Amino acid sequence: MAFKLPVLPYAFDALEPHIDARTMEIHYSRHHRAYADNFNAAIEKHPGLFEKSAEEIIADLDMVPEDIRMAVRNHGGGYLNHNFFWQVIGPDGGEPSGDLKKALSEAFGSFGEFKQQFEKAGLSRFGSGWVWLIAEGKLEIVTTANQDNPITEGKTPILTADVWEHAYYLKYQNKRADYLKAFWNVVNWKEVEKRFTESK
Repeated sequence: MAFKLPVLPYAFDALEPHIDARTMEIHYSRHHRAYADNFNAAIEKHPGLFEKSAEEIIADLDMVPEDIRMAVRNHGGGYLNHNFFWQVIGPDGGEPSGDLKKALSEAFGSFGEFKQQFEKAGLSRFGSGWVWLIAEGKLEIVTTANQDNPITEGKTPILTADVWEHAYYLKYQNKRADYLKAFWNVVNWKEVEKRFTESK
């Protein structure tokens, strides 16, 4: 069975004014769809891979036949990363609570310090990529290039920000720092907290 584009869990304009509706429409309907289509096209050459989940495939790229491995890494990664991204953002924003807030304070000193370090990591990622919060016993911030995902390295992501220019350029142009500051207004902390709990 082909990998399908997931249903976006909110309207394109639900993240206004922080992420504009036009960016969301293009990001989801064009970029994410292209990753899904190209991922499926690559897998069709080795259809047995359709029996695995996208997570299983990206977590073990060494088992992917070499002739499609790069396409799967790029397009499968893009498909999976965006599936994840749409879930950990949403219209509510706010701040984390409970065990996650405590863990963030223990790992980074405070929630405010965590935000600063996360933004700094996103700004430091040269070119296109992602910044992630991963749960590996202690919380850590990592970045990946292009459409790479920390699960390929055996790590468990619980939050991410897309720092490809297509995620923010219509509204923020080259001001990635402004986009990352606005990002906190659209984090779905309930989903992040759920993933944090599941990672234990």
